[in-house]
Amino acid sequence: MGASEDIKTLRERTGAGILDCKKALTESGGDLEKAVDWLRAKGISNADKKASRAATEGLVATYIHAGGKIGVLVEVNCETDFVALNEAFKQLCRDLAMHIAAAAPEYVSKEDVPADALDREREVQKQRVIEEGKPAHIAEKIVEGRLGKFYEEKCLLEQKFVKDDAKTVREVLTDAVARLGENIKVRRFVRFVVGEGLEKKSTDFASEVAAQLGR
Repeated sequence: MGASEDIKTLRERTGAGILDCKKALTESGGDLEKAVDWLRAKGISNADKKASRAATEGLVATYIHAGGKIGVLVEVNCETDFVALNEAFKQLCRDLAMHIAAAAPEYVSKEDVPADALDREREVQKQRVIEEGKPAHIAEKIVEGRLGKFYEEKCLLEQKFVKDDAKTVREVLTDAVARLGENIKVRRFVRFVVGEGLEKKSTDFASEVAAQLGR
């Protein structure tokens, strides 16, 4: 990707001006992700500024897996009906519903993980570290690192996006905020699986969805 394309991409993702994008790329040695972080750290990214604005409009999107094996409802909020009716926003909502069908997250964000579930996972990882005989002085860091993996598996915003695993769902939303000019948030979702908890596990169906996506 050339310099002009990098600037264009950076502007779309952050809403920052051309000169700011050029400087960010220079300061980050041409690394696009580091340039995004540089703009955010400087308070230049419009996406960060929009994140504090109320998002009370939006859509409830659906996705039904072929054969009716999995059904997803997801509420995605924006600020105005104008954006809610925008085709790009509708497509984002559909993509998020499909992602949830395939990736089976349990929570929207890290903040939604119940304290008891997090404590239980932390204790499991502590026991693993002990069983592996890791040195005590690095044990806590190992546990925290594995909790990061837990978040990546269980939390929608931390998961790799099924249509582009170079980005997390959080980054996809940030791109959409910059592109559509409004705060956008996933409020809640529910994922139904035929026979879940009976004979066939939901992960079997998740694998089918992922296979259809070429993952």
